[in-house]
Amino acid sequence: MANKPTTTHDIFSREAYPRGLYRWIPLLAVLRDYKAAWLGRDIFAGLVLTAMLVPVGMGYAQAAGMPAIYGLYATIVPLIAYAVFGPSRIMILGPDSALAALIAATILPLAAGDESKAVALAGMLAILTGFLCVAAGVARFGFITELLSKPIRYGYLNGIALTVIISQLPKVFGFSVNGSSSLQEIRLLAEGIFSGQINWTAFAIGFFCLVVIFGCRRWFSRIPGILIAVIVTTIAVTYFELSATAGIAVVGAMPQGLPVFQIPSVSYAELGYLFAGAVAVALVSFADMSTLSHAFALRGGYEVDSNQESIALGAANIAAGFFQGFPITSSASRTPVAESAGAKTQITGVVGALCIALLLIFAPSLLKNLPQAALGAIVIFACIRLAEIKGVTRLYKLRRGEFVLSLVCFSGVLLLGVIKGIFIAVGIALFAFIWRAWKPYNAVLGHVDGLKSYHDITRHPEARLIDGLVLFRWDAPLFFANAETFRDQVLRAVAQAPTPTRWVVVTAEPITDVDITAADMLEDLDGKLYAAGIELCFAEMKDPVKDTLKCYGLFARFGTDNFFPTIEHAVERYIEIYGTNKTDVKKQ
Repeated sequence: MANKPTTTHDIFSREAYPRGLYRWIPLLAVLRDYKAAWLGRDIFAGLVLTAMLVPVGMGYAQAAGMPAIYGLYATIVPLIAYAVFGPSRIMILGPDSALAALIAATILPLAAGDESKAVALAGMLAILTGFLCVAAGVARFGFITELLSKPIRYGYLNGIALTVIISQLPKVFGFSVNGSSSLQEIRLLAEGIFSGQINWTAFAIGFFCLVVIFGCRRWFSRIPGILIAVIVTTIAVTYFELSATAGIAVVGAMPQGLPVFQIPSVSYAELGYLFAGAVAVALVSFADMSTLSHAFALRGGYEVDSNQESIALGAANIAAGFFQGFPITSSASRTPVAESAGAKTQITGVVGALCIALLLIFAPSLLKNLPQAALGAIVIFACIRLAEIKGVTRLYKLRRGEFVLSLVCFSGVLLLGVIKGIFIAVGIALFAFIWRAWKPYNAVLGHVDGLKSYHDITRHPEARLIDGLVLFRWDAPLFFANAETFRDQVLRAVAQAPTPTRWVVVTAEPITDVDITAADMLEDLDGKLYAAGIELCFAEMKDPVKDTLKCYGLFARFGTDNFFPTIEHAVERYIEIYGTNKTDVKKQ
């Protein structure tokens, strides 16, 4: 069990919140405080992790539309870069299923079947993504990911998962399809199946891998199912020469050596197109990474800086782009492997990177007979785990409106493409936010015997109103989108009051801001009410909001006496002036 800080001093120590060079290069703090007892555990965890990094990285490279070797290139350098700049102690970065479809949708239309062009485009996409992440971190824009609510994230994750699964199924069935959209790929896949194009040997390999991987995860969680599936199928293909005798597609011989520094060559026109994809990739990757890093930090009893996390993610992507890689992010499947293997620090990732480097230098042909069907099965397994079925089911039971938002986002990704779907997700998130602020909850308050203060009369039909007094509560800031709605609801409350209104008291504690549009509306509303013989007052308004009204000149217009510290003070003052009684409110 991880040691968690138990005192205020521990929580706010320099280790929890590093400063200066230790903040920008967290590896220095790790090395400063590194314990000799951790080294053995970090090395062991790195060796275990390598067994998963290799096949998964290769599979995601192909899912992104590139040769498998580039998945290893996109694993080595980013792991080292994150070890230097990353604030999380055991975060593992690399190719991921959440980005594979995004990358493919961005680069493949531009590459037009040219493999070297696809590699260059993917590298530049990673560099652009990296600079966006670094800029966001330096500008302290880590909060941007909060725009993606859980329902929206469920929708695009499920859409991405299904999109990638559809793209990998032909590998498992042993033939290829070339569709321009997910729906077209589904149609071509079905046509291939019904026309007898299935390679049953490839299908048996893919099915075997899925059974082994899911079986180990379900009943033998300590056994690396992916590694077993890769070893067994590679040996079978080699021994029985299935590539020649059964037409099994394999990875093939990989080039020997490490990735080299290379500036991707793209045109200005392509750069503009890639930028839109980079925005989507940066948003998705950082949203996933932020969630995962905070989850593991909570379990490990330490703190992570979201903005430094963004900088580290950017540095890792820039490094990947300049060393023949493609965009990467955190891994929700490989990070738990490192944790369960006993990883203590980022040194685990460095060990994994070194192991892959040694594989490419001394034994690049070791995996040349790895069947494509096995890689397809590995990616399908990862995407099934990526999908959020329980979360969507929970939304359906508890929040039908948010379930619909999730479904719309899912449909957008599936029908319009991953990049458009991501921007649709962001648009839906913003629309949902504005909608809630545009139509916030509001209520007329009344007195309930036996309860303190005043309460919503729709919730408490037994509540009593005071003759001539309307207590109106508005549960949102006042700004341009809801200003007219606020005015209409106040006038409606006045119109529906059981007795002629003398005062309207806005219980303003939930109002945290008033913009210039709303200020003009309040001035207009005050004029309308004054013409009708009604006085507009406020209770429980926060001092910063009062200061805003003073800047607008409204504080003087309404008068200092029309602002009350509590609802009770406003009611007492009203009764003192008019001496009215409480009257029963009939159920609406």
